[in-house]
Amino acid sequence: MNVQQRVFSGVQPTGNLHLGNYLGAIKRFAELQDSFDCLYCVVDLHAITPDMRVWGGPAELSRNIREVTAAYLAAGIDPKKNIIFNQSQVSGHAELAWVFNCVARLGWLNRMTQFKEKAGKDRENASVGLYAYPNLMAADILLYHATHVPVGEDQKQHIELTRDIAQKFNNDFAESIASNGFGRGAEGGYFPLTEPLIGGPAARVMSLRDGSKKMSKSDPSDLSRINLTDDADAVASKIRKAKTDPEPLPTELDGLKGRPEAENLVGIYAALSGATKEEVLESYGGGQFSTFKGALVELAVERLGPIGNEMKRLVADPGHIDAVLRDGAARARAIAEVTMAEVKDIVGFVR
Repeated sequence: MNVQQRVFSGVQPTGNLHLGNYLGAIKRFAELQDSFDCLYCVVDLHAITPDMRVWGGPAELSRNIREVTAAYLAAGIDPKKNIIFNQSQVSGHAELAWVFNCVARLGWLNRMTQFKEKAGKDRENASVGLYAYPNLMAADILLYHATHVPVGEDQKQHIELTRDIAQKFNNDFAESIASNGFGRGAEGGYFPLTEPLIGGPAARVMSLRDGSKKMSKSDPSDLSRINLTDDADAVASKIRKAKTDPEPLPTELDGLKGRPEAENLVGIYAALSGATKEEVLESYGGGQFSTFKGALVELAVERLGPIGNEMKRLVADPGHIDAVLRDGAARARAIAEVTMAEVKDIVGFVR
């Protein structure tokens, strides 16, 4: 049986979408829609894993779900060609996550570095959801038999866990998979071993105030990030105030080593323009940062301005956004229900 090439990915609705979310995820989603069958999810079940003070409560969550959906649409993701939906509308995500809770091993989750980072020193007060969310992430992907997931380097560990869970499920239930006639692909397993699609330039966008830290909505300084809804003046001001060093831009890529702020700005320019970092340095290397920042301001305003304006227009029409999500959820559910029926047969549940 030929396995359909399918992409699944999602963004958490945690508010204040910024340039890092766009370049690291949403821009790539729009690019992949011409090459794959794509499902793009607003992962609202993941959003509630931290304390409510982090995700803001029910009203804030609803607002943020619509904002992420607006960003998908504003970035050019076609809701007819792709499936755009929010996770909580498809119950198969939670159902399959429970099966995977019983397949995954504690030792696997104990090695997950993101839980340690997010839980911090007070791990005993972290939610069970935060600890087990990599199993839900695996369910998100495998519910649709996704063959590829676009991720940054910091998410590769989750794809490795997804592959481990898929392989263990395939091995544990190999006889049942075969007897039910549910084998897929050359190996005859049920779930595919999903491959990561690692991002290109500036897949990991750093803070404008500290090049050693990721751009984040939780940074107390708004100058550290470019929000997707910032107007042209705000974008220009933040780029001009971005931290740099006194040296001119290098002419070679090796010259960026040990200069995280310079490397970050060059990477942002490369990702927004579609050029490589080498090509950016060919154009601006040897010059002063003031000149380069001026060019980056012009480029950022040109590329981000229309997206921000369209997001604001869409958010002002929640009925349209909700209709997109309902349609996408119905189409996603049609795929998910087949998977869950087959998984229940494989495991031995009586339906």
